[in-house]
Amino acid sequence: MTSSGTQIPKTLPELTTLIAAAPGFPEVIASLHSGRSAAIDGAWGSSCALSIAAIAAADSTKMHLVVLPTIRDAEEFVDELSDVSLSSVVLFPAWESLPESIDAGDSVHAARLSVIRRLSQIDRPPAIIVTCIPGLLQPVPSRAAIQAATRTISTGDELPLGELTEWLMARGFERVTAVELPGEFSIHGGIFDIFPATEPDAVRIELFGDEVESIRSFNVESQRRLEDLKSVSLTATISSGHPAEAGEQKTAGETAPAAANRRSSKSRSKKNSLETPPEIRAPAATSKSVFDDDSESLIDSLPAGTIVILSDLQQSVSEGRMYLQRLSNPVGLFGVDATMARLTTFPSVTVDALGVDSYETSCHLSIEAVERFSGSRRDALVELSELLGPTDYVLLCCHNEGEQDRLKELITETDSSCGTMLGSRVSLTTGRIRRGFRVIDNNLIVISDNELFSRSTARTTTRKRRADTRTIDTFLDLRDGDLVVHVAHGIARYRGMAMTGANGQQEEHLLLEFRDSVIVYVPVSLIHLVQKYIGPAKTTPELTKYGGTSWLKKKDQVADAISDMATDMLQLQAERASRAGLQCREDSHLQQEFEKAFPFTETPDQLAAISDLKGDMEQPRPMDRLICGDVGFGKTEVAMRAVFKAVDNGRQVAILVPTTVLAEQHFRTFSQRMAEFPITVEMLSRYRSAAEQNRIIERLKEGSVDIVIGTHRIVSKDIKFKDLGLLVVDEEQKFGVKVKEKLKHLRADVDVLTLTATPIPRTLHMSLLGIRDISSLTTPPRDRVPIETRVGRFDENLVRSAIMRELNRGGQIYFVHNRVHDIEEIAQRLQRIAPEATLAIAHGQMNEDDLERAMMAFVTGKADILLATTIIESGLDISNANTMFIHQADIYGLADLHQLRGRVGRDRHRAYCYLLLEDGKAVTTKATRRLKAIEEYSELGAGFRIAMRDLEIRGAGNILGTEQSGNIAAVGYELYCQLLENSVRALKKQPLRYQRHCKIELPVSHFVPDKYIPEQKLKIEVYRRLSQANTLGQLTELETELRDRFGPVPTAARRMLQLRELNLRALAWRVENIHLETGYAVLRYRDAKRIRMLSHLHKGHLRVVDAHDAYWPLDADEADGPAVLDELMAAFSVAEPPTGEQ
Repeated sequence: MTSSGTQIPKTLPELTTLIAAAPGFPEVIASLHSGRSAAIDGAWGSSCALSIAAIAAADSTKMHLVVLPTIRDAEEFVDELSDVSLSSVVLFPAWESLPESIDAGDSVHAARLSVIRRLSQIDRPPAIIVTCIPGLLQPVPSRAAIQAATRTISTGDELPLGELTEWLMARGFERVTAVELPGEFSIHGGIFDIFPATEPDAVRIELFGDEVESIRSFNVESQRRLEDLKSVSLTATISSGHPAEAGEQKTAGETAPAAANRRSSKSRSKKNSLETPPEIRAPAATSKSVFDDDSESLIDSLPAGTIVILSDLQQSVSEGRMYLQRLSNPVGLFGVDATMARLTTFPSVTVDALGVDSYETSCHLSIEAVERFSGSRRDALVELSELLGPTDYVLLCCHNEGEQDRLKELITETDSSCGTMLGSRVSLTTGRIRRGFRVIDNNLIVISDNELFSRSTARTTTRKRRADTRTIDTFLDLRDGDLVVHVAHGIARYRGMAMTGANGQQEEHLLLEFRDSVIVYVPVSLIHLVQKYIGPAKTTPELTKYGGTSWLKKKDQVADAISDMATDMLQLQAERASRAGLQCREDSHLQQEFEKAFPFTETPDQLAAISDLKGDMEQPRPMDRLICGDVGFGKTEVAMRAVFKAVDNGRQVAILVPTTVLAEQHFRTFSQRMAEFPITVEMLSRYRSAAEQNRIIERLKEGSVDIVIGTHRIVSKDIKFKDLGLLVVDEEQKFGVKVKEKLKHLRADVDVLTLTATPIPRTLHMSLLGIRDISSLTTPPRDRVPIETRVGRFDENLVRSAIMRELNRGGQIYFVHNRVHDIEEIAQRLQRIAPEATLAIAHGQMNEDDLERAMMAFVTGKADILLATTIIESGLDISNANTMFIHQADIYGLADLHQLRGRVGRDRHRAYCYLLLEDGKAVTTKATRRLKAIEEYSELGAGFRIAMRDLEIRGAGNILGTEQSGNIAAVGYELYCQLLENSVRALKKQPLRYQRHCKIELPVSHFVPDKYIPEQKLKIEVYRRLSQANTLGQLTELETELRDRFGPVPTAARRMLQLRELNLRALAWRVENIHLETGYAVLRYRDAKRIRMLSHLHKGHLRVVDAHDAYWPLDADEADGPAVLDELMAAFSVAEPPTGEQ
């Protein structure tokens, strides 16, 4: 109880009752409901969100519009308001800078349309709409235009696809082979797929003729059904800037052929973005607006009686004017003064921290800001206790339940050890508030756990969880002329597909060209024997002579080399297993609390890796595990779990990193995450003075430092640990020979965890199981958005536009220039281009103090642009920095570009990376290929794509040794991995793994008709999936998917599925060949016991004639292939054979 006798609120929504009870608040509500204006002041910190929630709660039948100064303010405020309000809260977003044309997949445009549509639906409940002043300055299509551009499709409707296709393409939708992104549609026979940007999921419409038979939503990653729908509304407006009306613009510095190529590859580049960055095009020659002349404002759609809430009014007006000034072409936007005047025609209330005297009705809240906590993080609760007056109470908001449980225990411990009385004066709840405040009249302090422990706030969203992405199959990228490997015959060149057949049997074949222009037809039923050739980037192998012995010899040589290497690796593993290690106990309660406090949702790969390393640490042998993962995929959090476990077991941890910048980054990250636990984190780097370093070294000997983070300094001879239990090595390949030798000796005694952002493919990972402890992180974090990547000449307009866009959303910019001698000239050029932005310079030749000041200015947000060399490449993690320029991008390797690009895109905002080339400088063919690859493959986890093959080969070299690169080049990556896996299995006395196939020769046509699936890539995907279906369950799943994605399965494709089923059933009975002789089906078998069992089940109808063949007398006419197929299916399905290896 408080001194006034009121109950302490237990949740954030309950706090609104305190606001509603404030003197003058009822009068403010009454004024608003009578159509007048009012003001609320004293709304310090997050009490602003509470005040707005209280206003909305006073009349839940009205719509409320909240206007804030900036785009970022609005996005963050939605999160905060959602946790304190019982009303629905929706965001009306804004573009950071204006697009030249509004694409059908534009996520901002779609979200704005969704809000306008909601406002027009009478049956939808009122909501709180949160926006910013730029959002109101930007027009929306008129309500009449939206209505005219909306088509509702229901089951039973007639739907002429030709007319609908024209309508969609005129409005910027793109026809593709498979829908993956908003703004796309596809047609496969009677299946029409579309992904309207205004809908949460793609929609599949199945037609019977022109009649809509069914409508269902589907997941674009799995392409599978989600739920059935009765109707769907498609809203497809067309902007005046759309190419259909205005013509396309060339990219700055782009040639006409290049522009044509960009248009032809639009679908590919769209895979990288839901929102085309406007500054990649040169400014239009005219000042034509992207918005139509009859466009409206959001204000036009607000229902009568809407209450307008203006937060930080003066800042909103100032920000609106600044936003317009920053735009290069603000034609068509509304003015700030006119917009504010229109808002005040509605009942409006200003909510500010400082008072405003110009309104008749006002309410002053007795609220003040909470002082910043300045003591050490460990003493934060003691400091909180000292802050409390004798009658004060605290509502402490935790970011999740795990954190709440931890703080409950921590408060109990602090009360016990320090004599505080926090247990009776602190209430814990979950929720998000960004800035704490004190409610003076109620003696109540409201604060978040992040503020208490001086941590940055992790922003999470409620975005729907993605389905697990299907495994990437590089074979699907097969193009005419690509090199392939036929497992039995060698390296050839792919020359397309062709339909061939005889005796009533039609089947599709792959055409492979071997040496001397020999063309070999490979039936798609044997597609598993063909692999896309992947080798080191500089390798171009010779085609193999078909039918010769050289390929078999080469395969045998590689297999022998692999066997030697695998033997060595197994021997090392056995030696390590025989040594006594530092065995950890199972997870303690403290470990569980630490993990629950993680503010994000772990990916499945992270959970698997954490489970792996804990299993290692709980074994009585030293751990030596490698964590591979693309940049930004959560390796640090995985390492953190291992570090905590080691410290929790009374041991010290050393974290070795390649750069001082990364050391500083890890120091801040580890200190923040472990702030509430009795763990001491220190850093050894050149950022520390000699005296500080000596003190840290002394404390390491004493054991009073639990975790030390540093560069190669921490493996120096003078560093002694009291009880080192775990060594974490980040990017080991970046260290010199001496450091690596030192690490070899350390590995013998302590647990070692190595992190690398150089990925390895899943095939290699699977091949190494059993001889190298590896965990791969291949799943992007839940809310990560792919990085939009563009290549172009250095253009000052482009650079300014991109910088202004980032500043408009409150973000920061990296500019990478890897030449120290002229970095100051680049700085002056950038300052001239964007004088509004503050700039810091960072490079490795600066003295320690200057470098630290520059980095801290950027980390703390005081600098808008960080002009740096590749010193930022490793590990720098600034979530607010989401635009990057890489100057002279042609001088970097693909791996370096990929690593650098990984510094942005660590927030839920769209990130942009511009690869800039110098004007007039010629670019080599190889450099062009590199830049093209990284531009095209901007999907998350792109390091696992074929375009990143030199990364993968580099990853293989790091793990296997560089001498293996020649063997990979000889046989291709995929076959190399198969040979490696079987070599390991042979050494471990396990059965070899290879795909068996029953050769079936029946007069049955089996293929995927072009009318059913016209696109070759999709057909190859189906053939590959069919060849990889090794169980009847997988086959049934594939058939269901075909029916769901493409409609009823045609006869030829259904026969293909039946033949695969017969293949699987025959293999289960150890039958390897089925062919026809007059009146009989001949079964060639390899297991006499099983074939006799099958014969017995058929009461001798199946005749076993010798040690190899059995004869089945046919009831069907042998010329009737489908009837024979059905008869044999029934024969093999009579019973399930004994389980065992096929």
